[in-house]
Amino acid sequence: MDLLLAKTVEVKNFSLSEGFLYALIGFCLVLVVLAVLMGFIYLLSYVVRKFEKKTKKEAPAAPAGEAPLAPGSSGSVKLFNVDDRTAAMVMAIVADELKTPLNELKFISIKEINEEEK
Repeated sequence: MDLLLAKTVEVKNFSLSEGFLYALIGFCLVLVVLAVLMGFIYLLSYVVRKFEKKTKKEAPAAPAGEAPLAPGSSGSVKLFNVDDRTAAMVMAIVADELKTPLNELKFISIKEINEEEK
């Protein structure tokens, strides 16, 4: 005797209204799960924002004498006998030759050297 291990599945024919009902139940279930996930994300963002505010309050303030730097800047550059336009061109050329973004370079000073000074 051969043993048949597969279980037979009973196939039920649904009417059109029953099919729509099951589809509606599935759709509502998906929406409920999405709403729960959205609530969880909002809860996490709320907790993170509260934590960030607490750490920002505890962070030391910038020294009173110094103005805060612009985002991506690396401080001030001392210019010796060079106008701003020329200094900007020199910085742009150096950044291009090094294939490095300008905000990742730090220029300390730029000085013009004449032929007579050599």
